[in-house]
Amino acid sequence: MVVCIETATNLCSVALCSGSEIISLRESNDLKSHSSMLTVFIDELLRNNNIGAKDLDAVAVGKGPGSYTGLRIGVSVAKGIAFAASVPLVGVDTTLSMFWGMRDTISKFTGDEINTLLCPMIDARRMEVYNAVYDSSGNVVKEISADIINENSFSEIPESRKIIFFGDGADKCREVIKRKNIYFAEDFRISAAHMQKPVFEAINKNKFEDVAYFEPFYLKDFITSIPRKNILGK
Repeated sequence: MVVCIETATNLCSVALCSGSEIISLRESNDLKSHSSMLTVFIDELLRNNNIGAKDLDAVAVGKGPGSYTGLRIGVSVAKGIAFAASVPLVGVDTTLSMFWGMRDTISKFTGDEINTLLCPMIDARRMEVYNAVYDSSGNVVKEISADIINENSFSEIPESRKIIFFGDGADKCREVIKRKNIYFAEDFRISAAHMQKPVFEAINKNKFEDVAYFEPFYLKDFITSIPRKNILGK
C-alpha cells in the first residue's frame, strides 16, 4: 500500500495505490493549491480507507522536473511522512510516470505500438519544455532535458518513427515542430495514478531514496526575479 504524490505541475494529485490497483485518488487543478490541499488529500485517503501512515509500505513522490515550488512542497511532504512513519521513500521521474499514463493509448493515436515513441512534455515557460523520449517498452531514447523548441527539434529521430507529444508543454509546440509522423494527445493530464507501475517496480527492486538527502530533480537552477519595488513601494 503506497501513497503517491504528484505536484510537478499546477495539478495537485495524490493516489493511494496497491500493487494491482488505484484504490483512491484526490486531485485539484486550482492554481497554487499544493500547499493548502496536499496534506488534506493525504489525510482523507488514509482516513477513508482506515489506514495509518505506519501501515504504508512506502510513500512515493514525483521528483521532477517541473515547477520549483510544486516540487519542493511535494518532496517535503513525502519526506516528512517517510521520516515520521519510518516507511521507505520512492522517487519517480515525472516524465516516466507520464509515459506510463500514456502507454496504453498508443494504438488509439497511431495504431503502431512498435514504431511509436512517446515524448512527455512539461511546460518550462516561454518556448522551453522539460522532455524525454521513450519507446513503447519504456526504454529511454532521449534523456530528460530542458529544450527550447524550434522547427528542428527532434530532427535527430528518424521521421519513419512516429512520435506522440503530450503533457502541458506539448500544445505550444504544435505549430513549431516541423516533421512527419507527429501526434498530439490533447486530453492527457498528469496524475499521481500514473505512478503506480514505476513505484512498485522500484519497491520490488529495493530502490529507495535516502530520506535525509533526497532533493527534487529541478534540472535547471532556480533563478529568482529582481523585484521592481522595494519593501517601501519605491
